[in-house]
Amino acid sequence: QVQLVESGGGLVQTGGSLRLSCTASGRAFSSAIMAWFRQAPGKEREFVAAITPSDGLTTYTDSVKGRFTISRDNAKNTVYLQMNSLEAEDTAVYYCAARTIGILPSSNPTNYNYWGQGTQVTISS
Repeated sequence: QVQLVESGGGLVQTGGSLRLSCTASGRAFSSAIMAWFRQAPGKEREFVAAITPSDGLTTYTDSVKGRFTISRDNAKNTVYLQMNSLEAEDTAVYYCAARTIGILPSSNPTNYNYWGQGTQVTISS
C-alpha cells in the first residue's frame, strides 16, 4: 500500500516557477515508477512526466520539455516536479501517481495504481 501526499501548488504569474513535492508512505516507493499528471477544468487527465525508480530515467510530455524537471529522493520517499517558465496553459490540478506493477513509465493513467489527492496550480497572466 502506498499513500501519496502532494504539496507546493499555488498561484504564480506567467513566467514564474513552482516546485511540487509528493511524499509517499510505504516501502514500495523506492521500487515504484513515479509520475505527475495534471487535469484542467473540462479536460481529461494528462501525463506530464515520469521517473524510473533506481536509474532515474525521465520522460516528459512535449509541452513541458525544457521547462519542467522531475526528480526523486528515494531516501526521503519524495518525488518533485520543478516547473519553470510557467504559462497560463499549465493551470491545472496536479496529481502524483505511483506505478508499482510494471517496469516501464507510462503516459496512460490507468497504469498507475496509487494517486495523491492533487494540488492546484494556477498561472495568472
